[in-house]
Amino acid sequence: MVFQHFVEHQQEDTSISFLEFLDMHYMHGSPKDADYDRDMQLPFKKSADCVSVMASAAVPNQLSIVLEYPVFFIKQDNIELDHNKPLSSCLSNIWQPPKYC
Repeated sequence: MVFQHFVEHQQEDTSISFLEFLDMHYMHGSPKDADYDRDMQLPFKKSADCVSVMASAAVPNQLSIVLEYPVFFIKQDNIELDHNKPLSSCLSNIWQPPKYC
């Protein structure tokens, strides 16, 4: 419908751009002009064309996750680099496959 009505406007005024058409029909309300009935057939011109949905979700105060296998973290306070080795060799140690106990 939008494009059909745009073509109708272009037949009346060949210099009108699509953005000007949208501005004319959506940014200035709904003035009662010669093609008012046709304008009101455009999408989103009537409140029946718009839908508003609100949904609420209950979020628990506390969230608990149960893991099938326990996960252990090793706390390491300081990371010391050996400055005699290139940095790339130190970083390659982190790219190892996981190890299972």
